[in-house]
Amino acid sequence: MKKLYLFDFDGTLTYKDTMFMYLKFYNPARFNFQFAKHIPLFILLKLKLANAERVKKSFVSSILKGQSKAKIEAKSKEFFEKYYPEIFRENALEFIKNIDRQNTESLIVSASLDIWVKPFAEQLKMKLLATRAEFKNDVFTGNFIGENCNGEEKVKRVKEEIAGKKFDKIIAFGDTSGDRPMMEFADESHYQFFH
Repeated sequence: MKKLYLFDFDGTLTYKDTMFMYLKFYNPARFNFQFAKHIPLFILLKLKLANAERVKKSFVSSILKGQSKAKIEAKSKEFFEKYYPEIFRENALEFIKNIDRQNTESLIVSASLDIWVKPFAEQLKMKLLATRAEFKNDVFTGNFIGENCNGEEKVKRVKEEIAGKKFDKIIAFGDTSGDRPMMEFADESHYQFFH
């Protein structure tokens, strides 16, 4: 029986949202300054009066725009080494460890940026579908390639990834409304399964 596992990352496999953690780790002083500046936008977001993708792009960009790919990758590796495995839910790691890899494909499908989730996906031996950071001449532009990987975009990215492949069962794990479309797309879904 060929299975496909779809795992959301932040909150589902981890205890915390890694975006704020990584950006603070990258440059604490700049993070604190930009966080304070973005508070009005975060409030609008909570009240559903602002576009989530725009606010996210603005915040990420305010800290990482203009940074070299080499520096971002080095920082992502340091971040991984500091926080793996402690930010992961133990039962999630146990579950992943026991997946029969012979007849199974596993994907991490995350709204977080590929730049800092990649080392974790590699450690877990999973393919990563995430929001993609745009680099020009090896410098981060502050933009994303394509859409923020959330909601319907998660389903779109999964469909592109598995095009032409047949699975007997697709199983999804998520923990927020942004995972709902992916969970509806799957044959079997688990909400906050590892909580």
